[in-house]
Amino acid sequence: MRVPVAEGVSLSVDVWPGAGSGFLLVHGLASNARMWDGVVAELQAAGRPCATVDLRGHGQSDKPDSGYSFEPVVADLVAVVGALGWSQPVAVGQSWGGNVVVELAYRHPSLVRGIACVDGGDIELWRTFETWEECARELAPPALAGRPAAEVEAEVRRRHPDWPETGIAGMMANFEVRDDGTIAPWLTRDRHMQILRSLYEHRPSALALSVPKVMIPASTVDGGDHDVHAQHPDVVARILLERFP
Repeated sequence: MRVPVAEGVSLSVDVWPGAGSGFLLVHGLASNARMWDGVVAELQAAGRPCATVDLRGHGQSDKPDSGYSFEPVVADLVAVVGALGWSQPVAVGQSWGGNVVVELAYRHPSLVRGIACVDGGDIELWRTFETWEECARELAPPALAGRPAAEVEAEVRRRHPDWPETGIAGMMANFEVRDDGTIAPWLTRDRHMQILRSLYEHRPSALALSVPKVMIPASTVDGGDHDVHAQHPDVVARILLERFP
């Protein structure tokens, strides 16, 4: 479904029914909702409601030129929860999405039952990079536009030989496939850098939360990737169900 979140901006949200507390699954920077497909399958097998969202600038959602700091992104999620009509879902975020759900819980503690952060939520880039310029130089996205989709998929499979097909498909959904068979990231470079700057300035360690928080680092499993939710969706789902029954 499409959820209007601001003037001229709507987000793509997929919803699955179930009983009990729902899980709102939030992707990371330059990622997309389909990276959660494996986790959704596990949560659905347990009968739990789920929703995934493409955040602004990503995937199938609208891509305004501005509004990529934490305040508008969190406001977008508040609108999504309202549209779902759920009472206190568990907000789960990966990487930058983890920091986003931390900010959501800080600003709107009554809105969520709790949060879970998958290899994120505690990212503070200012501790690693002395200046924003250094951060921007080191973490700017690679130039991928124009590469053949088949070549990119082959590289994804080579780098992640233990990923299930849901993870591979999720990674490829980060890109638009053009008529000539080449790809372009859904998140443009300028919007990517806007988000990266807000992440550089974020201080989650200074935010006192009043809701339960679960940390799921990549190291939860041996050889865990940063996208451990795509790599081992069964493990991530099991932790979520154990902590939020």
